[in-house]
Amino acid sequence: MSLHTLSYGLAGPRIAFCHGLFGQGRNWMQIAKGVCGPDGDQARALLIDLPDHGRSPWSASFSFPAYAAAVAETLAAAAPGERWTLVGHSLGGKTAMVTALQRPDLIERLAVVDIAPKSYGNLHRFTGYLDAMQRMPLSQLPTRAAADEWFAQVEPDPGIRAFLLQNLRRDGQGWRWQANVALFAADAARGSDSVIANWPVDEVAECAAYEGPTVWLRGSRSPYIGDEDAPVMRAYFPRVRQVTVNGAGHWVHTDAPGVVIESLRRLLASR
Repeated sequence: MSLHTLSYGLAGPRIAFCHGLFGQGRNWMQIAKGVCGPDGDQARALLIDLPDHGRSPWSASFSFPAYAAAVAETLAAAAPGERWTLVGHSLGGKTAMVTALQRPDLIERLAVVDIAPKSYGNLHRFTGYLDAMQRMPLSQLPTRAAADEWFAQVEPDPGIRAFLLQNLRRDGQGWRWQANVALFAADAARGSDSVIANWPVDEVAECAAYEGPTVWLRGSRSPYIGDEDAPVMRAYFPRVRQVTVNGAGHWVHTDAPGVVIESLRRLLASR
C-alpha cells in the first residue's frame, strides 16, 4: 500500500509522524517545522497519512500489523537504506510501536504520544461521532459552514468539530468523507472486540523487545496512560523514558507544542 506523505526539511536525521484516528499527516506540520528548524537543516520530516485516512488508500479490514507494514514500506521507499525516528500519537502511536517491534532494522528511535500498549476496551468515546458522520446529509449541505452548524448538534467544541470535519471533501454538489468512516464504525460496533481499541498481543508475541531509544509522552490531564501501564511499556521498550507534560490533554502536541518539539530534538540527539 502506497501511503500519501508530505515532506519538510532539507538535511539531518530522518523523522516520520503518524497521526491519530481521524487525523492526517499535516496535523503534525507545526511540530515537524519546529524539529527541522527555521532553515530546515536540522532534520528531514515525513508526515504520513495512515491507511483509511487523508489521501491514503482504504483498507478492507483494520489491522495494526497491516498499518505498520504500510508505514514501513513507505519509509523504506522514501529513503532506501536509511533508518528513521518514528513518532506516533494515539492510533498512530500503536502503529508506531508495532512498526518498531516488527522492523527494528528500519526504526532507530521511537516516540509514542499519549497511548499505551494495552486494550482500551472499546471505541465508545467515538461512537457518537461515527454515528453522526454517517447520518450527516452530505448531499444537502451547501457549504462547509453548514456542515459545521449541523455537527454542532453533536459536538459543541469548535476545535473538535474542526478536527473531525477536516475529513470532509467536495464531491460534486455535495461532500464525502475522506476517512474510511464505514470501516471505523464497523470496528466500533464490535464492542470489546474492537481491533482499534485493543493491542495486537498475539501478532507481536514473537517480536523481540525494541532496544532503540524511546520517549513516551503523556498528557497530565489525559486518561489514556496510567502509572500501571509503565511495566508493560518497559517490557516492550526497555529504553523508554516517560515525559509527563503538565496541563496537556490527549492531544499533547496541540496543547504543548514547545515541549513536544524539545523532547523530539533530544530524542534525535540520543544514541
